[in-house]
Amino acid sequence: MRVMPLMLSACLICGCAVGPDYVRPDTEPAAQFKEAQGWKPANPTDHLPRGKWWEIYGDTPLNTLMAQVDISNQTIKQAEGQYRAARALVQSARAAYFPSISASAAAERYRGTASRLGNSRPGQNSGVNTNYNVALEAGWELDVWGRLRRASETAQANAGASAADLAAARLSIQAELAQSYFQLRVIETEKSYLDEEIMGFQRSLKITQNQYAAGVAKRSDVLQAETQLKSTQAQSMDLQITRAQLEHAIAVLAGRNPSNFSLPQQPLIAAVPSMPPGLPSELLERRPDIAAAERRVIAGNAQIGVARSAYFPSLRLSGTLGYQNSDIDNLISTANRVWSVGPALALTLFDAGAHRAATRQAIANYDANVAAYRQTTLAAFQNVEDTLVALRVLSEEQAVQDAATQAAREAQAIALNQYKAGTVSYLEVVIAQSTALANARASINLRGRNLVASIALIKALGGGWSAAAGAEPDATAQ
Repeated sequence: MRVMPLMLSACLICGCAVGPDYVRPDTEPAAQFKEAQGWKPANPTDHLPRGKWWEIYGDTPLNTLMAQVDISNQTIKQAEGQYRAARALVQSARAAYFPSISASAAAERYRGTASRLGNSRPGQNSGVNTNYNVALEAGWELDVWGRLRRASETAQANAGASAADLAAARLSIQAELAQSYFQLRVIETEKSYLDEEIMGFQRSLKITQNQYAAGVAKRSDVLQAETQLKSTQAQSMDLQITRAQLEHAIAVLAGRNPSNFSLPQQPLIAAVPSMPPGLPSELLERRPDIAAAERRVIAGNAQIGVARSAYFPSLRLSGTLGYQNSDIDNLISTANRVWSVGPALALTLFDAGAHRAATRQAIANYDANVAAYRQTTLAAFQNVEDTLVALRVLSEEQAVQDAATQAAREAQAIALNQYKAGTVSYLEVVIAQSTALANARASINLRGRNLVASIALIKALGGGWSAAAGAEPDATAQ
């Protein structure tokens, strides 16, 4: 019989809380990324700022657009509102630690015995009566088993997850904006090159027309030159659709109405930044989606304690101080004062397995959160490995493609000179021009793919590497 009082005393003194204490779930370790030699394990650095990673590209219009994202992007505003709501839940959970005080006032008409008011003999019928009372009521639940502490821990973890969700949304929008921006600049560069080629094809068409008029060339040469010119003009026109759609996407990402937004054309000036050597593998500590997943594990772990605390009695102290009388004029007087104070101990004796089911649900949710955390971690490593191999291969491919483009341009010039000299047919010129054009467009597109892959790596690492490495980024082109 003395076990329960002893347990209550011990818990009050020691501040015990039922349920397991949080331990970070194990994940498959990786000393370094397979696609990046020389990387090393790192200490936790999720507290470090990510900084303005997009400035490593040295593009002023991009920097201006990024400044508008936090101000106007509606997706980020939505995530920010959800974070503030989560913070309010933390304050609500913490408020449960303290007593609550409320005031009440009531007027009651009833028919019954006058002894209800304590001013007549029992059994005497007083007819219809009126009763007035005003009171202050106070209540305080003692957190004997740590239920309130576990609930507060849950709210704090959920708020942390919401903060990480906000960071993830911001990083995702920033990366998407940067990728769309560079894709737009690639389209502009490609169109500019096509327009230059169109002028060259117009000169080639003029040459064939003159030679045809002089009886040197065939009619088929003129038609081939005209076909080459018109098809290139159509390709240039088609790029306007993609350029406009990318501009509309950038407007929405920046929180602007596409109808009132335009970007002036400019050359693609950004270079692919190179990664500094010896960069720490801080993936698990920097990515906001992993941080959010782990904090949900913390919340799930705390919820197990909340569920288990239902097996134990709740202890609540309550008190009332007020005045009660049938005469409102003399209500506030010492004679009419009423008060009560005392503890209340409540324990559910039978609930048909509801507590057991709630505990099982909490454990199952925790296991699901652990699996989600581990899966997010694995996916994060995959993202980094994918982008690293893409950057490595694309860099090598770019060098080969640039050499092929240069060779194709030389072959085009030779074929055109030979045609002017009458040593080859115009078909040779068309083939050389088509090859040079295709290789030049491939070089431009590869440059864009390299830039997009570098942004994908920054996103996969949780927002760049300069803040993690404690050094300024290197904007040297690969």
